[in-house]
Amino acid sequence: MSNRFFQNTGDLAEKKEARKRTHFSIRLNVFFFSTFLLFTILVVRLAILQFVEGPRLSQESSKVSNSESPIAPIRGSIFDRTGYPIAQSRPMQSLYYRVEGGVTNKDEIIELAKSLEGIFTRYGKPTQKQLSAADILKLMDVGFDLDKNKTKEPSYYYVPRRIKTDLTKEEIAYLLEHRDEFRGIEVFEDSIRLYDQQTIAAQLVGYMKRYSAARNPVSGLEYYRSKTDEYLDIEDVGFDGIELLYQEELRGKKGIKSYPVNAVQKIIGPPTITRPEKGHNLFLTIDKNVQLATEQAIVDHLNVLRNRSLAGEFGYAPNARSGYAVAMEVATGKVVAMASMPDYDTNLWTGGMTNDEYNQIKPFVNNGTITTSYPDYPTEKERMRHPSSIVYMGSTIKPLTILIGLMEGVISPGSRYNDTGSFTFGKGSGATISNSDGHAYGLLTPMTAIQNSSNTFMSAMVGIPLWTKYGGEKSKVLDVWAEHMAEFGLGVKTGSKLPGEYEGSNEFIKNAKTSSWQSAMVYASWGQNEKYTTLQLAQYAATLASRGKRMAPQFVEKITKSNGELVSGFQPEVLNEVNYPREYWETVIRGMKSGAEGIEELPFPVARKTGTSTQDVPGGRVDNAVFISFAPVDNPVLAVAVVVPEGRFGRYGASPIAAKIYQAYDQYIGGLSSPAKK
Repeated sequence: MSNRFFQNTGDLAEKKEARKRTHFSIRLNVFFFSTFLLFTILVVRLAILQFVEGPRLSQESSKVSNSESPIAPIRGSIFDRTGYPIAQSRPMQSLYYRVEGGVTNKDEIIELAKSLEGIFTRYGKPTQKQLSAADILKLMDVGFDLDKNKTKEPSYYYVPRRIKTDLTKEEIAYLLEHRDEFRGIEVFEDSIRLYDQQTIAAQLVGYMKRYSAARNPVSGLEYYRSKTDEYLDIEDVGFDGIELLYQEELRGKKGIKSYPVNAVQKIIGPPTITRPEKGHNLFLTIDKNVQLATEQAIVDHLNVLRNRSLAGEFGYAPNARSGYAVAMEVATGKVVAMASMPDYDTNLWTGGMTNDEYNQIKPFVNNGTITTSYPDYPTEKERMRHPSSIVYMGSTIKPLTILIGLMEGVISPGSRYNDTGSFTFGKGSGATISNSDGHAYGLLTPMTAIQNSSNTFMSAMVGIPLWTKYGGEKSKVLDVWAEHMAEFGLGVKTGSKLPGEYEGSNEFIKNAKTSSWQSAMVYASWGQNEKYTTLQLAQYAATLASRGKRMAPQFVEKITKSNGELVSGFQPEVLNEVNYPREYWETVIRGMKSGAEGIEELPFPVARKTGTSTQDVPGGRVDNAVFISFAPVDNPVLAVAVVVPEGRFGRYGASPIAAKIYQAYDQYIGGLSSPAKK
């Protein structure tokens, strides 16, 4: 029994071993067969590649494709009305640094900046601003500041930074020859915007920024945020003034530089260039000579006002540090001069501006004739103690006050009022307002009330009667007042379409809620409840001159192609027209004979109204000089408005500037005392 058991066990072991050998043999055969099959497939595939697909693949390996790089368009030029160039662009090569793909180690970046400094010094133009390594690091915006020994995060990563414009051929050759040594450095075809060094109407013409900055969600413009497919990040675009308003006309069309490359993207030949199309040219209504004379008149007179011995006791205004003026042709609305002083050199924006440079010009970058701008006090704390460019219009409102009174029937051209120098209104003891220096003018008519600038006449004969007419303690009187203001361009936008234009402030509506409707109407009647821009004042003066026709301010005479072909010409635009009886206009205009320094010496008659607007600011109570005018009286050609914050009296602080503007216009354009020049 046991022997049979052991015999059976041995048989089972032998059978098991035999099965293992059989399975191993099968697996080995499968392995060899699979290997043979794979080898056969590989041989067949190689044969197909060599004999069947070989010619095609050989052709593709040598096939040339194109690598395209966009070229920023060349911007059109801006000229004055005579064809004098104010802003021009020219093509050039610029050096850029890209954070992504560039060196990131601090020591390597500093070494790169030092190397670039040496290259610029050795091969750059000697007339260009010499960039130090510290300057280059700031422009690279990688977070390293050699001057302050500080490190911070870059402002952004994805946009190339422009390091230097207008590279010389030697700089380009050296950088391209040693491109492997300068990681992140690229040379792009670019264009540079050049503004006339005389800073002609700097804030009106405006300036440009990188498109990447223009579409920035925080500091950019909504206009550009939807145009990512149209613009290049390295492209400069209009950011303010005429440059922004006429961006599409000025821009032109981008070009393409196409390089032939092989399958491994290696350049194998010279590029093919589709050149960009130059944008259209603008011819402004601004006259270069009149504009420069206006700017100089403001600067010179501010120096006089701050000098007691030159200005005299009445003219002395020690804090007069800014001035604003607009000269507009009455019949067409063409603006021949628009000065916001102080101004600055807009070439500072070309190639990028440091924070220190921007902080120096920040108070007056804005166009103070259409929005808020400040004088050049050294600190923001000090600036806030002084008025901005937007001040109360003061007595310059009085011609309109009389017109409104006549139209509303509360006075007539023959009305009489005995001016005792003061006027009391309100319940109980009431409130008292006075004329300047408390002067009593005696018996006045509407015409002589304007001429003598009587506050009491405006209050007693127009302000209070209008308040009574519309129900006393009700707001309708102020709505009516605002409607009349708007007809002359006050409290509404002028129609200039300039970016950032402020519509002014009808403060009588706000003040009525804190004092009374009656009080608001009284102070509004002589200009202490309305703040408007200098352009609004010029449009108001021109509307008076034309006897009620409000023209939209025009800044562009014509638009042409780069070859001179006319694209579009000037078309005057009437915004609205008020129809008052001729007698009313005569009453007001004959009353516009305020004492005005420099005006009476002109060889043609000027209708004018001076103003002193009193204003409370954190630094105390100040007086601003305001002035409106037009000439000649009977056949008006030009309207001029001037504002000098803290200039005290319009007669001494503003009218001498207007006189210089009239002189310049008559000299260079004509039509005031002599025939208009062609």
